[in-house]
Amino acid sequence: MRVPQHPTLIRRMLDRRLKLLASSGPILAASFCEYRHRCGQPACRCHHGGPLHVGQHVTFLEGGKTRTVYIPKDMIVEVRTWIARHRRLKEVLKEIHQLSVALVRISSGRWL
Repeated sequence: MRVPQHPTLIRRMLDRRLKLLASSGPILAASFCEYRHRCGQPACRCHHGGPLHVGQHVTFLEGGKTRTVYIPKDMIVEVRTWIARHRRLKEVLKEIHQLSVALVRISSGRWL
């Protein structure tokens, strides 16, 4: 991101990004994973050389430990949207930080 050197332009860019922080839905700070597995049914195709079953889960940190939660098939699209929303908000926060630092530098007279 290119940071302008004029305080008014910086404030305008900052205000625009601050408005993006208002989320319109759930946010999920997790990683989406797909895995293949055999089920517990001995007569199933997966035990006789057929294709394995596909499952989905998300992993995230909670209390310093990695947690995994299974995602039902009907929620896959929603969960991916929530994860993408979190990634976008992280980018916006990084840009807000850069603009805030630039504003402080300009106000203090030190543009580095």
